[in-house]
Order: sequence, then C-alpha cells, then structure tokens
Amino acid sequence: MVGRWQLMERGWSKDEINWRLHAGRLHRVHAGVYPVAPRQLLSRQGHWMAAVLASGPGAVLSHHAAAALWGLRGYSGGLVHVTVPRKSTSTKRIRRHVSQVPLDERRVREGIPATSVHRTIFDLAATVSIDDVVAMIKEAEYRNLWDRLSLWDLLERHPAKRGSRNLRFALQRITEEPSGPKRSRLEERFAPFLRRHRLPLPRFNDWVLLDPKPYRVDCHWPGTDLIVELHLTWAQLDSEPGAIAADLRVLLRP
Repeated sequence: MVGRWQLMERGWSKDEINWRLHAGRLHRVHAGVYPVAPRQLLSRQGHWMAAVLASGPGAVLSHHAAAALWGLRGYSGGLVHVTVPRKSTSTKRIRRHVSQVPLDERRVREGIPATSVHRTIFDLAATVSIDDVVAMIKEAEYRNLWDRLSLWDLLERHPAKRGSRNLRFALQRITEEPSGPKRSRLEERFAPFLRRHRLPLPRFNDWVLLDPKPYRVDCHWPGTDLIVELHLTWAQLDSEPGAIAADLRVLLRP
C-alpha cells in the first residue's frame, strides 16, 4: 500500500502517477492511495493501512480498528477509525478523529502505524461500557501487551480526556475484584455478567475442603456452601441471561 504523497516524496511527478493510473498500473483504494497487490486481494490489514495513508502524514489507526489490530476486541467491519494531527473531514469509509498523539502513545504493528495498546483502551473508554473497558484491560494482560506508559500514566497526562471517568472506574473495579486467577475467557465474562444482574462476586478458582480433600472450583462464594463449575457457553450468557441469573439468585438467597 502506498500513498500519493509518498510517491511524490520519492520523486514521482503528478503526470507519472496519473499516467500509471490511466494505464491500469495503479489502482485507487482511497483518494491518493494505491495498493501494490490487486485490490480484490487486499486483507483487512491492507484496508486499515489504506485508511491511514489516505489520512496523510502523522495519521494512526485508532479506536475500534486499533483494538482489533491489537487483538483486544473483535471487528465487524464498517468505518475505519483513524486519528489525525490536524482537522480533516471524515469520508463514507474513514472516521477521522483530530488529536495530537505523542510518540510514546503510538506504535507500529504489522507495519501499520496505530495508537498504543493503552491509548487505544483510553480512546474507546469514552464510548463503550465499563465492562468492555475491563475486558480490554484483561485481554491486554492475557496477551502480554505492555506499553511504556501505563493507563495510570495516561490518566495523569490527560485528566480531562473523554473516557477518563470510565477508565478510572474500570481500573478501580479490577482492584476490588475478589482474589483468585481466572483461567478462561468464560470466567472473565462471568464477573461482568454477575455485576449486571446485581449478584455478589465469588472467588475464582478457589480451593475448598470437601470430605476432607481440597478441591479447586471455578467459583466459590465465601461464607456459603455454594460453588459453581462453569459449564456454560458464551452463547448461553447472551441468550439465557435472565434464567441463569434467576437460578443463581435463588441459590445465593440466605
């Protein structure tokens, strides 16, 4: 993927570029952006890189697209979000955010300039739920994705930035969670599910004595005899939340 401004920096003239376009040797993806490979072979990353190049020097992939690039969230397509250093109009396919992104808040992944892991989480904290912010933070930890600046560093640098309130809540929630490591993605989703239904949080992967052997269980509510082994599926948490919550509420009733 190459931008028109990059070709001109390398000595190509406007006439040379236009001739290659007319001859079919260059194919436009966005205004002033051309793929090296045929357009129909472009990967998702290729489209992301094209959006960055179409946004000019200093642009970085950001928000939902950057989160997908880092593996923090899924990506359903649609608009590609890019952050640019100066005012620029969005298009039907590119949503441009205007912000100065310092060098220590940007990275390159798979050849694509993007906001760093923690800057990406901070940006999205303005528009997604606190549960989603918590999930992204834990996904970053699970993938061992670390930045030079921590989320607390970014909060100190940008105290009034949109999303700062949600990010502080998310970080506080993580520190207040009951101890015990979570060993699966299902366990990571189970805690937000319990909060949404105003159910108490258990200790995850806790050791309990049963006759009188110690057993490690998925979930244990201290002070009760209730343990839960998570044999649910992700789909059940989404499709049967009311029934699951009602069963747990009955079991947790004093």
